[in-house]
Amino acid sequence: MLEGRASALPFFEIWIVWQDAMIATQENNELLQMMLNQYQIDTTDEQRDLLLRHLDLVVEKNKVMNLTRIVEPREAIVRHVVDSLLLLNAIEEHKSSAVVRFLDIGTGGGFPGIPLGIVTKHRGLLIDSVAKKVRAVSEFINELGLHDQLSAESVRVEELALTQAKSFDVVVARAVADLGILVEYAAPLLKRHGVLVVSKALIEDDELHRGDTTAEICGLESVSRGTYELPDGQGHREIITYQKIKQPKIKLPRANGMAKKKPLA
Repeated sequence: MLEGRASALPFFEIWIVWQDAMIATQENNELLQMMLNQYQIDTTDEQRDLLLRHLDLVVEKNKVMNLTRIVEPREAIVRHVVDSLLLLNAIEEHKSSAVVRFLDIGTGGGFPGIPLGIVTKHRGLLIDSVAKKVRAVSEFINELGLHDQLSAESVRVEELALTQAKSFDVVVARAVADLGILVEYAAPLLKRHGVLVVSKALIEDDELHRGDTTAEICGLESVSRGTYELPDGQGHREIITYQKIKQPKIKLPRANGMAKKKPLA
């Protein structure tokens, strides 16, 4: 009798852990829904499950490589998932076609590209200059069953513009580089009427001026600027959108590194 109880105990403990995990998952799903509803972002249970599964994969991978310093569940939901999806309204408002292909510059752990892909179902390419991050993101895409929709590649954005010029309806970037640099990066990659959507924290007028001046040179114009406060007081966000309206005044892309070394504005 004692032997039977002893052998049953590990299973019981496993069941308790599993049950606790299921409860936590459901609570996080409801928390995420509540937060996204504040921004009129509609998601299904299945989409939120995938968003949270992606977050779990990032946190697990972070144990063996540096992807993020934000791993506490509630903070990660806000700073990774909600923050990524704040770009969604600008994309949907300014996209020029129903069938969209987007590019995520400097994707890191797959943000914002994977969350945007999950919710919009748009096709996307996620790039980063760090090869090991791209390998991790490719694993996440496969684990989430998104391999027919999303892909990841380790490539410099200037080099991508040589092979995929005018290939994207949308380019997104989150906390990657100065606004003027991002405008120059995006210009040769965007189709006519395509949009660049950038997420920034507090942004100075000087940086906005550089973005607008570079846009005028590169054939883009500013079309919107949205401001948001993240839940739990976790930060302020500016979502800045430029649309490609004409050909650039200079030949793009310039050589690797020139956008940073000798910015246009």
